[in-house]
Amino acid sequence: MEKENVPQDKSNLTKNNVKELLYATDENGNYTTTLSTGWEPKTIALSNSIEEINERIAEARQQVLNGEVSPVVYFMEVNKMDLTILASYVGMWKWRVKKHFKPKNFATLSDKILQKYADAFEISIAELKNIKTE
Repeated sequence: MEKENVPQDKSNLTKNNVKELLYATDENGNYTTTLSTGWEPKTIALSNSIEEINERIAEARQQVLNGEVSPVVYFMEVNKMDLTILASYVGMWKWRVKKHFKPKNFATLSDKILQKYADAFEISIAELKNIKTE
């Protein structure tokens, strides 16, 4: 793509005055770098992804409030983690973390284990135990 044809569409990046670094060709056909504020197809894909993440967070929150899963599931979604990533952060096997997804197992966790989760999610143990009902 030629430097003067690099898209400058409005995107989620423009809200924070952030520009993306791209490679383009200059007038001599040599590759150079240029800045772009966004590209509409990429913006649409990013917006769809963010919308899906927000839906997953809302669903996880409702499951916690219904007593179907533990708060670990909710905070894992809020922090955009999956089971593998969370297990590595807390230093436990995946099967063990998955066991903590059940409310009855979560209720029996020691403060030491709860602190590992709280640290991974950058919250307090109190926040981990009490999801706001707002």
